[in-house]
Amino acid sequence: MPKTTAALTFIRTFIRQSAKLQLATCLFLSFVLLITVQSAFAQPHTSARKAVSPRIQERIFRSKALDRDMHYMVVLPVDYDNSQQRYPVLYLLHGWAGDYTNWVKLTNLVEYSRRYPMIIVTPDAQNSWYVNSAAVPGDRFEDYITSDLIHEIDSRWRTIASPHRRSIAGLSMGGYGSILFGLKHPGLFAVVGSVGGAFDGPAGIEHVMPDLRESTDRAFGAAGSPTRVDNDIYSLLAKADLTSIPYLFLECDSQDPLLPSNRKFVEDLSSKNVPYEYHEYPGAHTWEFWDKSLPMMLEVIATHIAPDKTPIQQHR
Repeated sequence: MPKTTAALTFIRTFIRQSAKLQLATCLFLSFVLLITVQSAFAQPHTSARKAVSPRIQERIFRSKALDRDMHYMVVLPVDYDNSQQRYPVLYLLHGWAGDYTNWVKLTNLVEYSRRYPMIIVTPDAQNSWYVNSAAVPGDRFEDYITSDLIHEIDSRWRTIASPHRRSIAGLSMGGYGSILFGLKHPGLFAVVGSVGGAFDGPAGIEHVMPDLRESTDRAFGAAGSPTRVDNDIYSLLAKADLTSIPYLFLECDSQDPLLPSNRKFVEDLSSKNVPYEYHEYPGAHTWEFWDKSLPMMLEVIATHIAPDKTPIQQHR
């Protein structure tokens, strides 16, 4: 009996120790799995790459101004991978409720741009109105575009890092943003473009488009706020050094609810003899119109920022 009791005691002890070992092993493996999953899903803090096609890249980079990771797409010249030359850059801004993929997915930008030797960048900016927010101190979208993004593009890609070879344009909210940057930062861009620009963003556009009120209050603050005054493009034009304003290219559709504000801005430009061109066509505030307006805008912009570069020959 003593031998049997001892044997049973040994077996029970062995089982308990084995169970503890198995539990410890399971806990260790769970910890390793957790760390692996967190690493896999963590947002990168440096530029991360996703190739959509040979000419189209999707990137993520860390914005210092916003203290967060931001997305953009880049459309490369057709000969980018087969040359060592540097290229001018066009930044294309999306509209309200849009994102950085819109220009690539909802227009024929990729096809239209084949003949032009320039890099095209489409950044994300949420519904920020491209300003440093009056209501949210961390939403410094003006600084993100004019500082962080330009630095990212000039350091990441083979650009001609010169204001004379840099342009910015956009549609609707993005049209407002591009004109805003052209007036507030005239030394950054050679040509600025707008299609159906929402020029009354800080000046009561919510009365025309009520759905925009939440975003305009977040971006500009209450009526009469300093942020609204500082980002009013009519006021900025009135006090601008007219010799420093970039060339302005504007298009608008004849059925656009934003047409009156576009015509008003054009009248102000005309009265001050600012170099610009304005085109008005039949259409509405839709992607169909924005797509049709894109070829002329690309041609004008390329003429200004890539005048010494021969259009790329198409080989199909």
